Amino acid sequence: MAKRADELTHLTQDLIRIPTLNPPGQYYHDICNMLAERLARTGWQVELLRAEGALADSETYPRWNVVARLEGTRPGECVHFNGHHDVVEAGHGWTVDPFAGTVRDGKVFGRGACDMKGGIATSIIAAEAFVAQRPDFAGAIEISATADEESGGFGGVAWMSERGWFAPERVQHVIIPEPLNKDRICLGHRGVWWAEIETHGRIAHGSMPFLGDCAVRHMGAVLEEMEEKLFPLLAEKHTAMPVVPEGARQSTMNINAIHGGAPEQPEEYTGLPAPCVPDRCRITIDRRFLIEEDIGDVKAEISALLERVKARRPSFEYEVRDLFEVQPTMTDRDAPVVRSTAQAIEKVLKRAPDYVVSPGTYDQKHIDRIGRLKNCIAYGPGILDLAHQPDEWIGIQDMVDAGTVMALVLDELL
Repeated sequence: MAKRADELTHLTQDLIRIPTLNPPGQYYHDICNMLAERLARTGWQVELLRAEGALADSETYPRWNVVARLEGTRPGECVHFNGHHDVVEAGHGWTVDPFAGTVRDGKVFGRGACDMKGGIATSIIAAEAFVAQRPDFAGAIEISATADEESGGFGGVAWMSERGWFAPERVQHVIIPEPLNKDRICLGHRGVWWAEIETHGRIAHGSMPFLGDCAVRHMGAVLEEMEEKLFPLLAEKHTAMPVVPEGARQSTMNINAIHGGAPEQPEEYTGLPAPCVPDRCRITIDRRFLIEEDIGDVKAEISALLERVKARRPSFEYEVRDLFEVQPTMTDRDAPVVRSTAQAIEKVLKRAPDYVVSPGTYDQKHIDRIGRLKNCIAYGPGILDLAHQPDEWIGIQDMVDAGTVMALVLDELL
């Protein structure tokens, strides 16, 4: 791996230079085709897969994925490295071009450098290094670069899982090289429930609000109930899962957005708003829950809260709409891929790994729940706190070290 450091750096740069922004889903075919051509040249069997019919797939922005497989010389198990090729918007505050792949001070800078194009590059170079040393390996190695993880993974790993690509009959071990630090093994993640809560009122002239019913005031009562009852309740719920950072070891809820009343006008509009009582107000909530909690109970907490508000406000009417939900997941520490990765980390870094759980979800949710494959972890180079930040970077030595761990895992399992 040390001898391949330059190759690893260049591959990371090449991936960063393809701006696979999600949303809307740009250049997905370009990055998949580039990886397919590279791997096909060295004997990998490659398939490009469009997730037709998946959420967000369209003729303008098709959801492309690539899967490469290399068969060994005799029967054995399959180890699959899966990384998402999409990245979030660059945003403001960069001191370098976010899509140039700038190398400076032993780091590669760019949007997606750590989350997670550096991880994809590391898994590819690790697999190639392993095959060069062990051409007679048993079983098979697979590498995939998949779409839309940043927006739920439905055009990538979820679509593939529904079609059997991660079925335990064909794949036995999965490593997702998310940037969790090279000395950590991520066993899983908390659960998530997104929902919209809408309060209803009645429109009227703003000079005679008593003839209407203000939906924003109703929502204010909902928010007050959350502050006084729900948030203190969530703070008391703690998990035995090793979630990082420490603050995420409790149940949490974020209010993502609030919309109510007259719509915002374009910037060029210089007039005043019309005097109306708002008849609708809507919030979006992002509830993260623990493996010890039941999703039914999580939803029931919100229902009970809204009913308490309704009991105090005779005209209060509301709707709750589910947007998205994912169950918590956590791989057993005795799972084969966990044990092999732990041994490799000790050998390479001379210390025992930390076992962690992610505060947010990633594509393990689909491999576990849809694909029915439990033997899955996230392990890769990079610092999670840098993801989605200006001047995102990944350390070249960290990629070399993590790649050495990955190659040793292949050596152990195959």
